[in-house]
Amino acid sequence: MTIFSKPFTTKYGTAPFSQIKITDYKPAFDQAIAQSKADIEAITSNPELPTFENTIEALAFSGMELDILASIFFNLNSAETNDEMQQIAQEVAPLLAELGNDILLNEQLFLRVKAVYEQLNQLELTTEQQTLLIKNYKNFVRNGALLSEEEKNRVRAIDAELATTSLKFGENVLAETHNYQLHITDEADLKGLPEGAIEEAQALAKQENKTGWIFTLDYPSYIPFMTYAENRALRKELAIAAGTKAFKANEFNNETHVLTIAKLRHERATILGYATHADFVLEERMAQSPMKVNTFLEDLLLKAKPAADKEFEELTAFAKQLDGLDHLEKWDGSYYAEKLKQERFNLDDEILKPYFQLENVLDGAFQVANKLYGLIFTEVFDIEKYHDEVRTFEVTNEEGEFVAVFYTDFFPRKGKRNGAWMTSFKNQYIKQGVNERPHISIVCNFTKPTATKPSLLTFNEVTTLFHEFGHALHGMLANTTYPSLSGTNVYWDFVELPSQILENWCYEKETLALFAKHYQTGELIPMEFVEKIKESASFLEGMATVRQLSFGLLDMGWHGQDPTKITNLKAFEVEQFKATQQYPDVAENAMSTSFSHIFQGGYSSGYYSYKWAEVLDADAFAYFKEKGIFNKEVATAFKDHVLSQGGTDHPMTLYIKFRGQEPTPEALLRRAGLLA
Repeated sequence: MTIFSKPFTTKYGTAPFSQIKITDYKPAFDQAIAQSKADIEAITSNPELPTFENTIEALAFSGMELDILASIFFNLNSAETNDEMQQIAQEVAPLLAELGNDILLNEQLFLRVKAVYEQLNQLELTTEQQTLLIKNYKNFVRNGALLSEEEKNRVRAIDAELATTSLKFGENVLAETHNYQLHITDEADLKGLPEGAIEEAQALAKQENKTGWIFTLDYPSYIPFMTYAENRALRKELAIAAGTKAFKANEFNNETHVLTIAKLRHERATILGYATHADFVLEERMAQSPMKVNTFLEDLLLKAKPAADKEFEELTAFAKQLDGLDHLEKWDGSYYAEKLKQERFNLDDEILKPYFQLENVLDGAFQVANKLYGLIFTEVFDIEKYHDEVRTFEVTNEEGEFVAVFYTDFFPRKGKRNGAWMTSFKNQYIKQGVNERPHISIVCNFTKPTATKPSLLTFNEVTTLFHEFGHALHGMLANTTYPSLSGTNVYWDFVELPSQILENWCYEKETLALFAKHYQTGELIPMEFVEKIKESASFLEGMATVRQLSFGLLDMGWHGQDPTKITNLKAFEVEQFKATQQYPDVAENAMSTSFSHIFQGGYSSGYYSYKWAEVLDADAFAYFKEKGIFNKEVATAFKDHVLSQGGTDHPMTLYIKFRGQEPTPEALLRRAGLLA
């Protein structure tokens, strides 16, 4: 028996972090895996004929102990890891891959699922039940149920190797991020940097018992330096350090891991009868095929590239006029873009930051959720957290009913990976008439409070918080029967709609009036700043679009063709970036070796989905704008047909139910200023 063997006795059954010891995890995984196998055995040995209830529904609720354990362990392995946790992850990953294959390659289980699937048209099932049945059947077929024994064994071996290699990839990126520091001892080298960034760097140096200032590759340290530091040589050093993550001749090099992952994914896809990994993945996406994705990306590139080239020429001319630069390098982009933005709009992130105190921005997100969906967020102190910096909230609706537990974790620290993400410690589902409510978390890496200032966000960080909060709402408002169809368990190119649409509210006067108040005076953000934020929303949007498309095209390069002939990662990247390149290539740098989204996260063959979802979110927000951004009728339709439905129906069906029509790219192109 382990602490995970029975439901937690804590408030709302939340994770009892203080009671979990690192040494508990491995025995808990062993036991939970054994329990999952027993759950499957109970289904396959059932003497009754297969039915939806005794096979499909039983499968949907199997392995619940393991689900809770894995969500806690792997969430902490991302937000609060250490060497011991990483070692356990390396041991557990192949065991979980093996269990997944034990289930999906179990012939008796597949025959029961197949028997129910063949009755699909005779059974009286709800839309959600039909979706679950079809998804289950396809899941078995897509993962090798129809393969020969030899092929099944090879798929098992591939999955085990992919599990450990992807983990190692992520560990190397984390190690490389934390292994680099830019240590400055000459105050002159800080010229141009905002006071908050200097103070944070000084605090970090003091923490490490060093004089001067320390800058790192964590975003709250890296971004301000690249944006404001006048010392071009140091900007170059920092940019190259970021670009060489896991691409140096040391123990953390990821080149072999990238090639291994790409080749194993391709081999697995071909065994299953697909031309490429992308063909396999995209069969279960709105986009459906690599050809459709490439057409989508290339069509957007065609529209964005002329604008991007014009913007790049303007930025180059501006840098020459300002500092006599002959040509721009990658470490110049953010610096001169910020200077040009200041000149063109008289708008500077440093002027805006005092109006975006983290606590106020979070409260603003809460108020938006209240106006749209009637949610109320109350901070509570009787729910355990895994770190002192985490905050916990009880979420209720206007009737006072409990909706969700919400965790926030906002600051960088050792053992926490870079970036921002939403996750859950427990999914929503309905079992035996009880609607089990979810435990949702958002994790970011914002600037920490200093001795003299609270955490003040850049406008980009404001939109990041709203983005992750949009994902969180998708999880919190889930209202489905089966955990595997709940919340963000949707087609990958639909999952960014709830997050990206919420970013739009950050640009609206009505929203900013709720929370954008000066942290010292309480004065509301001046309306002229709001106008400038809106005006500058599409500033250098052509370049930003092309940059985003370059990542999608690189992803499709790795996964939309046979990668077995790729031997030189850098040469391959240079070729993939040709159509989108604007800055000169940096020989020492590579992107793929730290491209965690596609080599460790779930975005392989899916990076295009950010742009795909932008088409959806621009179209959907145009509907809100038409009716009013806090229009209850539109918000209720979005909640009822999108946020609460999870993956219970095809995304386009859900979208049309909300919007009344399919989306068109015009709204996105107009918003980006790319339509004449």
